[in-house]
Amino acid sequence: MPETATILAFAAISLGMVMTPGPNMIYLVSRSICQGRRAGVLSLLGVLLGFVFYMVSAALGISALLFAVPYAYEALCYGGALYLLYMAWQAVRPGGRSPFQVKELPPDSPKKLFLMGFLTNLLNPKIAVMYLSLLPQFVDPDKGSILTQSLALGSVQVAISISINLLIVILAGSIASFLATRPTWAVAQRWLMGTVLAGLAIRMMLTARR
Repeated sequence: MPETATILAFAAISLGMVMTPGPNMIYLVSRSICQGRRAGVLSLLGVLLGFVFYMVSAALGISALLFAVPYAYEALCYGGALYLLYMAWQAVRPGGRSPFQVKELPPDSPKKLFLMGFLTNLLNPKIAVMYLSLLPQFVDPDKGSILTQSLALGSVQVAISISINLLIVILAGSIASFLATRPTWAVAQRWLMGTVLAGLAIRMMLTARR
């Protein structure tokens, strides 16, 4: 099992990433406001399946393959960092969109809600970066089974992400109304998210150079 300090460090990064804007947050917020909390929860179950897919794939060796090819690992780190910087710019640019600015979505069946949640997460580059680039940095072969460590860290990320996203689903309408009537808070939220994303990108670049 990973050390407590390692788990806490990975948990902090997981929390920072789930709090930043991305396809999952935008979809869940819009779905919850347009079709209600039940639809948001059903979509979140699909998102959960996407997390489990990435976690198991990484634990079974995808990350190990990347480490076996150093240049591929560095390319992924730099590519992920550039993507995070792009997301940071999208958050802070003039006229940028907050995830709590609702995107109109038509009502969908429970099956489609689940499937769309799954696909939204599966095609989310931020989650791919998390599992294929960040997760391996917290796995230490000297601390025991790589599979066990990967699954343990992945479970921490899944638990944090689902907890925060569930809270967002439940409070989406209230948060959107609050930000709509207080534009200064909306700007502050965007800049906070942009700063976190940029910080993650810089950390990833520095890691790639080691």
